[in-house]
Amino acid sequence: MGQRYIRQKLKALGAFIFILILLPYVISVFVNGADEKEDRAERVYVRVKIHSADQQKVLEVPWNEYFLGVLAKEMPEDYEDEAVKAQAVLVRTMLYKEIEEAEDQILTEPYLTAEELEKKWGAKEYKKYYEKYSKAFTETKNQVLFYNDTYAWTPFHQSSTGTTRSAQEVLGTEEYPYLTAKECTQDKEAEDEMQVHTFSYKEIQEKCKDFLVAEKEETAKKGYSFSDLEILSYDSAGYVLDFKIGETVCTGDQFRDALSLPSSAFSLKDSEGKLKITTTGKGHGLGMSQWTANELAKEGKTYEEILQYFFEGTNLTDVGEIFAKAE
Repeated sequence: MGQRYIRQKLKALGAFIFILILLPYVISVFVNGADEKEDRAERVYVRVKIHSADQQKVLEVPWNEYFLGVLAKEMPEDYEDEAVKAQAVLVRTMLYKEIEEAEDQILTEPYLTAEELEKKWGAKEYKKYYEKYSKAFTETKNQVLFYNDTYAWTPFHQSSTGTTRSAQEVLGTEEYPYLTAKECTQDKEAEDEMQVHTFSYKEIQEKCKDFLVAEKEETAKKGYSFSDLEILSYDSAGYVLDFKIGETVCTGDQFRDALSLPSSAFSLKDSEGKLKITTTGKGHGLGMSQWTANELAKEGKTYEEILQYFFEGTNLTDVGEIFAKAE
């Protein structure tokens, strides 16, 4: 009788311990079972090309970590939630498009690692901002912009001249009818909206040498002066379309990139034998102005409304689990 009682006690104790071990798992499955499929993307790894110290390498990075690193690199942490969500959709559209079009499915967009984000935000603010970007990732899950049953082109910039640019004017194509000039008057109050940059004419010649046509040896040796530079045309948003340097006609964007200017909306002035360039806006001016997106969010606009304003005619589409399709 005593041994039977002890065996029953041990059996009951074993069952109790077994329940204690399994209980958290059972509760987790019961509570999160419906979400497990949705969380699958967070366990997926993507291949990313990294450039460092004059070498390239491909790393496997968790998809959600990579996505958040791209998003945080592109969008300021103090912007409104709805503006961050709008940016998340643009980033996802861009990355999904790259995944489907790249034969090797290697992503190339630069991103910030968790360590870099912690350094950027500081240990005290890291959790708060990480959760903010994670929320944008989750609440726009699998949503992208489509146009004519394919991924839309989703460019963005920090601020415009007060109006975004028309893709037809800039690129001379009707392929992106949803990228039209949109009024962004609030951009005129953006940080660093207007900047002044000064270069020697020798610097201009050196920085633009890759696309300058061959000049006569005597002319090339003498260098350029203010009279050799001329803005030939602007688009309707005030960005330089065509620019002349000596015998070379280039685009305003080429000139901007060569001199690392914040914008191709610029004016020129000679100042004590040097070239003074005054720029307006930050970025190429196409697509969504992040500054105006944030101001619209402050006014109560949702991310859906923000996206429809800047990409009118596109469709916000849930494409489902792209990684499941790829397998």
